[in-house]
Amino acid sequence: MKASQFYINTLKEAPADAEVVSHQLMTRAGMIKKLGAGVYTYMPMGLRVIRKVEAIVREEMNRAGAVECVMPVVQPGELWSESGRFQTMGPELLRVKDRHERDFVIQPTSEEAVTDIARQDLRSYKQLPKNLYQIQTKFRDERRPRFGLMRGREFVMKDAYSFDRDEAGAKASYQAMAKAYRAIFDRFGLTYRAVSADSGAIGGDLSEEFQVIASTGEDAIVYSTGSDYAANMEKAEALAPAGPRPAATQALTRTPTPGKSTCADVAELLQLPLTQTVKSLVLATDELNEQGEIVKSQVWLLLLRGDHDMNEIKVSKVPGLDKGFRFATVPEILAHFGTKPGYLGPIGLKQPVKLVADREVALMADWVCGANEEDLHLTGVNWGRDLPEPDLVVDIRNVVAGDAAPDGKGQLAIERGIEIGHIFYLGTKYSVAMNATFLAEDGKPRHFEMGCYGIGITRLPAAAIEQNHDERGIIWPDALAPFTVVICPVGMDRSEAVKAAAEALYADLLAAGVDVILDDRGERPGAMFADWELIGVPHRVTIGDKSLKEGQVEYQHRRDGEATKVPAGDIAAFVKGRLLA
Repeated sequence: MKASQFYINTLKEAPADAEVVSHQLMTRAGMIKKLGAGVYTYMPMGLRVIRKVEAIVREEMNRAGAVECVMPVVQPGELWSESGRFQTMGPELLRVKDRHERDFVIQPTSEEAVTDIARQDLRSYKQLPKNLYQIQTKFRDERRPRFGLMRGREFVMKDAYSFDRDEAGAKASYQAMAKAYRAIFDRFGLTYRAVSADSGAIGGDLSEEFQVIASTGEDAIVYSTGSDYAANMEKAEALAPAGPRPAATQALTRTPTPGKSTCADVAELLQLPLTQTVKSLVLATDELNEQGEIVKSQVWLLLLRGDHDMNEIKVSKVPGLDKGFRFATVPEILAHFGTKPGYLGPIGLKQPVKLVADREVALMADWVCGANEEDLHLTGVNWGRDLPEPDLVVDIRNVVAGDAAPDGKGQLAIERGIEIGHIFYLGTKYSVAMNATFLAEDGKPRHFEMGCYGIGITRLPAAAIEQNHDERGIIWPDALAPFTVVICPVGMDRSEAVKAAAEALYADLLAAGVDVILDDRGERPGAMFADWELIGVPHRVTIGDKSLKEGQVEYQHRRDGEATKVPAGDIAAFVKGRLLA
């Protein structure tokens, strides 16, 4: 490709709404162009990157035995009603009606559509296992789309779905996909971790995320310093501290804390460690009638150590809270505690509540909490003596660095990551809901055991940029670069020697199958170099009249601080060698 024939549109400044590096650089490099909130046009330079992602994903999926298809972006709502997700998925699922007032959805994923295919076509155990995948546009109506392709509303995803006769087969398919995903991300040249994850709205009970390590990542990744344990923050278990609970050594005391409504402020005032305080979080669950009206509510009090944060995913699995919860209203809090938030605690309640203690709090002694009276806290609080044991003791907090690893090996450390892939073992969640069966060896119908496997095709380049950039622009790994090599002839329009050398190298590299672009635009060297450093092409060859007279040209990798002089006659072989390395 020659630059004069291509579409190059770089910008000196990023748009004001570009918050993260990948959004800024992809926009400046002319790779994406915003059309609406969370919706982008993939410009030619960016599309080349996306096509390279797709090609590698497709090769490894095919190698793993998956078979490609394409399912519709717009899907009948009745399929989603069969699975129950039409009602339960929430506003991220974009629901539309056609001219006949029939419900449709703009697919965010395709479990329903692929299960419908399987129940029509896969009739016998002899046809199993099967794995169908697609690379297709998706849409999720994000409340607040941001960060460019990192959290857009329209995106391209590779989603695959496996069908097996039993759990053992399904888990074998899951492991085959896990292996394929590692091969894919290894080929991209990215630093990543595979971490245990919560299954969320997809469902199932076995799940792993693949996270690109980047300081700007939205996700917290937890890993052990002493083993290969890794999980995302939602999933990482906080072990109970070693027991038994210490004996009480302090009397229960009402202690003035004027104007101090946070655990940190109270600890500072009383000159106590924050770890001796307990915070109170008030939730509520609602019982609804057939009209969707609240007929009864239950208030819950969750107790966490003052320096810990609640993990909403863990809380959503607590018995009684697993059907949905909300934060209690101020009137509900006043009715049960008699005071406003900031001074709440489990002693002296106006009305009973369900009391849930985090594992850490359940083994604390002589702790500090609100006295249910403004400007007052209780010190020297002890279980059994001052209040009954909690109704439930469960892990409801985020882990912190230094916690013991759940596998008993080493301590936990935390780093940031960007999710680029997710695999799930679904079991029979969808096949039962949609009555998708096959005839087993005994001649009886059985529900398919399923798995699903996603890769964010358009998110992956953004994640790669977050991991690979500098003050000049993007630094693409070879496998992802829109062009692998750029030839920059200086004064090509003025020197026949430069033009001939550039054209000869271009033809040689093209013939060798190298993805090369020749910048024949006649730009000044500074502007030309700035464009390609911004775009991030990893290998650059500069050909100038002066260096040619010395029998040399210059090679520079995008990560190199300085150029390397190479004999002009050897440059083609030199570049090919660097590409192989």
